[in-house]
Order: sequence, then structure tokens, then C-alpha cells
Amino acid sequence: MPTYVYAIVSADHPAPLEGLQGVGEPPAALRTVSAGDLVAVVSDAEEGLRAKRRDVLAHEAVVEALMAHGATLPMRFGLLGPDDGKVAEVLEHDGDTYRSRLTELDGHLEFHLKASRDEEDLLREIVADSVEIRELNERTRSGDTPQEDRVALGELVAREIAVRNAGQAEETLRRLEPVAARVARSEPGAGHFLNVSFLVPAGSSKEFVHAVREEADRGGDACAFTLTGPLPPYSFV
Repeated sequence: MPTYVYAIVSADHPAPLEGLQGVGEPPAALRTVSAGDLVAVVSDAEEGLRAKRRDVLAHEAVVEALMAHGATLPMRFGLLGPDDGKVAEVLEHDGDTYRSRLTELDGHLEFHLKASRDEEDLLREIVADSVEIRELNERTRSGDTPQEDRVALGELVAREIAVRNAGQAEETLRRLEPVAARVARSEPGAGHFLNVSFLVPAGSSKEFVHAVREEADRGGDACAFTLTGPLPPYSFV
């Protein structure tokens, strides 16, 4: 049966696994696989394990219990190895990388931020600032506008939205990055101008949350900031 990997820790890291259960139905028993000064917390799991709520919560509970006692490399849900021997082999082969990551993540937490701006508010600003867009917009309202004008208007507005979203994202990051140790950006997706994870020293978490609140206040009612965390540092493993 494949080996399911929850996290990697150092060999001297406490492993408070009593009372915790692994993934699967019935829940699998937890165990450890060692290779030198590294340990992987694992269990058995069937191939094709799906992200059911019980299993996701079991995975998170194991990771959080380990994080409470020191630096932990959390694995994303669903990571399987062929068997314990292969897991130990990977720990040995990539040991330097894992040790470096453990040192980097020690005493840090992850926060995830998504930010968006009300589309109508942004469009009003674009129309007010651009004579060309304003004139094209007025012509399209006449009802007999050539198709090329409508296409041109759509392209101009889309380009301006992208430019302004990118600018707002960079400004937001510029003010938040000094409070974080590392930043991992993701594609914002529709409706958002920012989708980013921050690796924050645990001692600076209140300062970071305050900085995000200041950014939300600066954006006003037209902007929505959604901050999630603290989280296991999945984005930085």
C-alpha cells in the first residue's frame, strides 16, 4: 500500500501524534519514517485518495500538531510515495534542501491575501480619466456605432483595467513586503488584482495584520481585502 506523507521535521522534533488519526476510512495509523536527521510523518493510504472533508481535516490536524512544536515542512494533501523505503530514500537524497527549508521556515507563519476592486468603480474612473475611452463610450451608446468602434472600446478598457490592477497590486505589495520574510505570488484570477502568500515571522504577525488593515482602509469601500491565516507555510515548501 502507498505511503501518505503529511510533513517533514527534524529528528529531534517532538512528534505529538497521540490521539491523532490519519486519512482514509477507517482512519490510518500514523507512524514516522527516518533518514539521518530528518523524519517524515506518514501513514498508509489508498491510491486515488479524494479530498473529503474528514481527510483534509485529519491532514491539517497532523500538520498543526507538529507546527506547534517547531519548524515543519507541511506537504500538500494527497502526496503519496510508493512505500516507506522510497520515502526514506527521498529524504536522504534531498536532505540538504529539506534542512535548508526547515531553517528558513522556523518561527514563521503563512498568510494569504486576495484583493479586489469593485468593477463599476474602476470603470467609472477609467472613463473619467481617458478622453478616448469616454468618446468611444458615448458613440457606442448612440446605437449605430460601427462594430470596430465597439471592439476598440472593449480592448482599450480591458488594457486599462489590466494596467491599473497591476499598478495597484505593485503598490500594495511595496507596502506589505517589508513586514514579510518572503512572498509567493499567484495569478489573481477574475475579479481580483492580487493573490499572494506571505511568509511572516511569528513575532511580526500582529504588525503584518495591521499593515493589511491599513491597506484595506486606504482602498476604501471600493476595495475588498480577504486575509486568511495564520496557515501552515505550504506556499514556501
